[in-house]
Amino acid sequence: MSFLEVKNLKVHYPIRGGFFNKIIDYVYAVDGVDMLIEKGKSYGLVGESGSGKSTIGKAIIGLEKIRSGKIFYEGKEINHKKMRDKNLNYSKDIQMIFQDSLSSLNPKKRIIEIITEPLKNFENLSYEEEKRRASELLEIVGLSDDSLYKYPHEFSGGQRQRIGIARSVATKPKLIIADEPVSALDLSVQAQVLNYMKEIQKQFGMSYLFISHDLGVIKHMCDEIFIMYKGRFVEKAAIPEVNPRNRKEKKLNRLAIEKEYKENESNYYDENGRVYDLKSLSETHFVALDGKKKGAK
Repeated sequence: MSFLEVKNLKVHYPIRGGFFNKIIDYVYAVDGVDMLIEKGKSYGLVGESGSGKSTIGKAIIGLEKIRSGKIFYEGKEINHKKMRDKNLNYSKDIQMIFQDSLSSLNPKKRIIEIITEPLKNFENLSYEEEKRRASELLEIVGLSDDSLYKYPHEFSGGQRQRIGIARSVATKPKLIIADEPVSALDLSVQAQVLNYMKEIQKQFGMSYLFISHDLGVIKHMCDEIFIMYKGRFVEKAAIPEVNPRNRKEKKLNRLAIEKEYKENESNYYDENGRVYDLKSLSETHFVALDGKKKGAK
């Protein structure tokens, strides 16, 4: 059963112009998406740059203002004000790992201060208890106690990302939104960080919303995948049905793909250029199609 539900989420950015700087149009960054997040499962969110992936993650955690739509947590509707309500534990249970590990860590604070900050916000612990928890968290991500009193600039990119992961799991959240956590790392370090994330998920039973451009990473980490384009979901499926390797083998010729897309473009967009709603192809596979087209359910 899902503990987090997103219904018809929309995030629009105003475009201003003219002498009086009035709103003349909007950028439809996210334009009506639905998601269900279940305990212990991992969800992949992929799409080209600017498709709205990170905006969804930031809207869920409260870093972006929602124009319309609803978010339900444990059956209760959550608005921007309620996200900060400590009685609901929403901010405690929904955490985020950011893409840029260096800018997401305060350069003026030592690692022990960075990792224990969530503990100070949500738990009433003594200094010794906080230090012990910080040591345990660093051990989980493969770093020693020597790291506690160092500053972020003293670590490599992979180590900083592991510190970000340790901070995100400090409060034992139910969901971690991982915004391209390994995109800036080399392949060997990527594998190391992803394996730590998998071990943490097994240990704490948390869920992931994994935002990435890399279908290989998504296939390795996730149970379900959402594919975005122009602020909408164009495909949703269980991972075994969306096999990036098979697609690549079957469609090697880029020109042929572009030709096929242009010929069938009307199947995916309405007359206003908006992506159609998802239609069921099977119990676990949904695709954005015109409901009037043959094959859509």
